[in-house]
Amino acid sequence: MLFLSINFVTQTSNQMTEHHAWHNKVIGEKAVAKLKKHGFEAFFFSTKEEAVEHISDQFSPGLKVAFGGSLTARQLGLRELAKISNCVIIDHGLPDLSENERLDIMRQELMSDLFISSSNAITLDGSIVNADGYGNRVAAMIFGPRKVIVVAGINKVVENEESALSRLKNTAAPMNMKRLNRDTPCSIDGICHDCNSEERGCRAYTILRRRPAHTPTQVIIIGENLGM
Repeated sequence: MLFLSINFVTQTSNQMTEHHAWHNKVIGEKAVAKLKKHGFEAFFFSTKEEAVEHISDQFSPGLKVAFGGSLTARQLGLRELAKISNCVIIDHGLPDLSENERLDIMRQELMSDLFISSSNAITLDGSIVNADGYGNRVAAMIFGPRKVIVVAGINKVVENEESALSRLKNTAAPMNMKRLNRDTPCSIDGICHDCNSEERGCRAYTILRRRPAHTPTQVIIIGENLGM
């Protein structure tokens, strides 16, 4: 009887995994189809490994690759892969930088050959929604770099812009403020207070409803939970 119970649980778990994978795929591909209609080059990959292979194929020696403070890019190991490919790395997230050094690197990122970042939310109707503290990440996603790659886990895909702003305020922002040890109300109770804290991280909001006119932009959605 115990063996039958274990077997039943295993089968049920496998079925749930299959159903999650199916749902992630249909949702991801729906967002990709809309993004393409809005001028973005867009792809869905079921796994991190497939996405990493696709992105790393675009690295080449001497390419100036910048990173927009993305936890997702870090989880994928993209910085390390770019370094192995002999790219020139531009990354303001390096440790032990002074504030002035960090700001200078942020400005250099705007002139990179390839800017890699994630997004706070991507909608099923093809918009990319973000909030930023310094504004460097959203600025680079709009104009400056010769090419932009936005990579996001399926957990970032939401129904519409209203859902995106809700996710940004009540999920992404509080977790990021906690991760960065910011002294904000949301880092204490996990809820947005639309605060006036000096350390507030939500200062510049952007919605890309179409690809910026002179910025080739590739959006990659991965059928796994990544980032915050």
